[in-house]
Amino acid sequence: MKNLLLILLLVFVSNFTNAQNFRGLDKSPLDMIEYPARGGNTLARILYGRPQLEGRDITRLVPEGQLWRFGANEATELTLYTPMKVNDKKIDAGSYTMYAIPQNDQITIIINSATHVWGAFSYNKKMDVVRMTVPLRQATVSLEAFSMAFQKSNTGIDLHFGWGNYRGTLPFSK
Repeated sequence: MKNLLLILLLVFVSNFTNAQNFRGLDKSPLDMIEYPARGGNTLARILYGRPQLEGRDITRLVPEGQLWRFGANEATELTLYTPMKVNDKKIDAGSYTMYAIPQNDQITIIINSATHVWGAFSYNKKMDVVRMTVPLRQATVSLEAFSMAFQKSNTGIDLHFGWGNYRGTLPFSK
C-alpha cells in the first residue's frame, strides 16, 4: 500500500512539473500599435499578428490578387476612437477588421465592419466600409516580421506598414 501511494505521488508530481513547460513562442505574435503611442487622447489602435518570413518567399505567403487578413492568425483589428476619413470616406468611431489585396506594385486596403474574425475565411464584401488602393514602395532593408506604425501627418495620421522589401502608407484624415 505504501508503494502504491508513493507511485501515485510520483506520477502526480511528474505530471504537475510537465504541465509547467511552455510549448514555445507563437510563430506570429500579437502586436498592438496606438496613436499617440503613450498616453494622451488616443485616436486609433490596431491589433495584428506579426507573421515572420523565416526564409520564405513573401509572394507565396501573400499571393497577388488574393485576399489577405493583413497580418496573421485573427484578422487585423482597427479601432477608431474618433471619426476619421480614408479616401474621403468618413469612418465612424468603432472597431473594424482590415484586409488587403496585393497586386503588382500596389495594395488595396479594405476596412470592413466585421469584428472578431479569424483569418479571411468568413470575409463578406457587403460589410466593406472603405477600400483604398495605395502604392507599394521597394525598400533596400528587408523586414523579417510584418510591421505597422502610426505617424502624425498634416491632415491626421498615417499608417505605415511593411514586410520583406515592401512598404506602404494608408492615410487617415480628420
